[in-house]
Formats: sequence, C-alpha cells, structure tokens
Amino acid sequence: MATITASTAHLSKDEILRYSRHLIMPEVGMEGQLKLKQAKVLCIGAGGLGSPLALYLAAAGVGKIGIVDFDVVDFTNLQRQIIHDTNDVGRPKLASARETIHDINPFVEVVGYETRLSSENALDIFKDYDVIADGTDNFPTRYLVNDACVLLGKPNVYGSIFRFEGQASVFYAKEGPCYRCLYPEPPPPGLVPSCAEGGVLGVLPGIVGSMQALETIKLITGVGVSLIGRLMLFDALRMKFRELKLRKNPHCVVCGPHPTITELIDYEQFCGIRGEEHAPSARLPEISAPELKKMMDEKKSLVLIDVREPHEYQICNIPGSKLIPLGEVARRMNELNSADDIVVHCKSGMRSARAVELLMQSGFRKIHNLRGGILAWSDQVDPSVPKY
Repeated sequence: MATITASTAHLSKDEILRYSRHLIMPEVGMEGQLKLKQAKVLCIGAGGLGSPLALYLAAAGVGKIGIVDFDVVDFTNLQRQIIHDTNDVGRPKLASARETIHDINPFVEVVGYETRLSSENALDIFKDYDVIADGTDNFPTRYLVNDACVLLGKPNVYGSIFRFEGQASVFYAKEGPCYRCLYPEPPPPGLVPSCAEGGVLGVLPGIVGSMQALETIKLITGVGVSLIGRLMLFDALRMKFRELKLRKNPHCVVCGPHPTITELIDYEQFCGIRGEEHAPSARLPEISAPELKKMMDEKKSLVLIDVREPHEYQICNIPGSKLIPLGEVARRMNELNSADDIVVHCKSGMRSARAVELLMQSGFRKIHNLRGGILAWSDQVDPSVPKY
C-alpha cells in the first residue's frame, strides 16, 4: 500500500475535539489521525458488511469514502444493514448511506458510484483509492475485486458472512497472498446458498464489517499486525475465533511470478454463471402464479410440492402444498406419481428449478416450476401471504 503522509493535512479545532479519544492514544496521535484524514477508502457495497464498515470509517475520520452500490433499500435489509432505516425503504442505498455518514461526520467526503461493478469500470473506479474494502456477497464480484486490486497494487480488505459464520482477511499481493491463492476456483453454481436463501444472523455482519473497518484503519495508520497472510474465521454460535495461516500460491494465475491473467476477464463466465437466459429455470417448463391459481380453482388434478425447508414452511405456505425439502427430493420422489400434474415451488423459483430438473431427469414430464416462487404468489395472487 502506498504510504499515506500527514504533512499536507491539518485538523481544525472541531476535529481535534471530535477525534480526541484517538489523539490521546500514542499509537494513533496527531500523525495517525492526519493519515486517516488524508486516506481514501472504497467500499464495495452498502449492505450488511458495508454498513458497519462505512459507519466506523466515517466515525474514525477517514477523509474520503467511496461506495459502489446500485441497489435500493428493502424491508428485508433492515435486520442487518444498519446504515439504512425504515424511512429509507425504496430509496437508493447510496443516497441513504451518504445521508447517514454525513449525520455521523460532516467532515467526511462521500463519493457514490451507482453502478454495477464490472470488468469495464473497476480499474477506473479503484485507481484513486488507497484501500479497497470488499463487502459483496457473490463470487464473480469477489474475484473481480481481487484481480483489480492485484493489477493496481491495492490492498483488498475482505469479509464474508453466512448464517452464523464469518471470515475476514487482508489480501495484498505485494506483501502476501491474494484471494485466488486461497480460492483458485469458485464453487459450482448453486452449491453455496446466498444469504437470501440460507439466511444470516443480523448481528454477524456488524462483527465482521467492524473487523474490516479495523483492518482498514490499521493499514492506513500503520499500527498493529494486519490480517495479511491470515484468514480469521468466526463462529457466532460458539463465540469462537480460529485463524488459518495463508501462503502465497507460487502458481497463482494473477499474483504468481508467471501470471496468466493480466487484465480483467468475464467473471460471470469464470464462475459458471451465464445469465438468466441460461439459468436452469429458463429452460424448464414454468407456470405463473395466476395460472396456478386458475388450475387450483378449476380443481384440476394437481400436486403442489414445496421444496423449501420446514422452518420456511412455518413462515408461510400455499394451502394444499406438500413439503419435500430440496435435499430430500431424490430419496422421496417415490411419493410422487409421474401421471399427476405437478407444480414445484420454493421461495423465489431457483431451488424449485433444481428440483424440477432432477425430477425430469427421473422421467417426470407433467411438471412445472412456479415462476417467482411463493414471493410471486404473494405479489400476484394472495397478498395476505407474508414475504420474507
């Protein structure tokens, strides 16, 4: 990381009072606080991880915070994305985040990039920042952020969360391994559920995002020992931290001595994602929620299968549906008659698409996937069904 100097900065009387608890610490002091004021940090995402990350960087006095996000605030975000509040639902996350940050610290400059991060814009966005902090939740963007950081020589402060578990590290190819050294290849598409499918404990991103903020502040000020070369694993259920030592992969395709990746690539393709037109649900027989309602009203012979988990079924369900969780479909398909008309659904249509594909491979033909899942049923047929 390029050394941040404090020679051209100064603190006003109000700033000295605001940061006084930093200034009286010899490890930070006036020099460290001035480095923070001079620093420029880019946060990828203003969601679960990006919320505590941006809030604590702003409170600490980081002079310029960039945020890349193109999403809008949704009610389901509020359980963990603490930079937004109820009144922000429907607003762009960038607008909400900027407003909250300015309320916390008006001395901070906030630069928003309301765009999807891509191979076409990443290098241009990253180039003027000292530290990149990755708060994303998908593999294509993680590999994109890593490769852009390696090509530009930037440190990548990494965090990830799922259910009750979190990870944090600093990937900095100049001084240690990069993300590809740890994960050379992404997992197969659909193997790792998203937080929308698997859930996440609301407080978990607060812990991991705060760790990212801490590591960013340490990089800027030069104090302490960073997570470069170390992966911190956190188990919230057991309140345990474990540390894995990471080594640079001498054969790494992006940060090794003989890299084969020297420019940004197509990361959707690299991660096996070909876009919606190639998703399993698009090449499988589908039925809309209104069409399903019509079939049910006409009392046609119909078997409705719900492949969600039992705790999801307890939240809401379509009357008359039979619960067979996706993981049990293969061993319980003998409970189904291939002569029946079968409609399969889940929350949004992705898991049920995998179930339909599996059943079709086993000879079922009179079968459809409910497009949009129970969320579509709530939107288009029965608004009394809760959404989650």
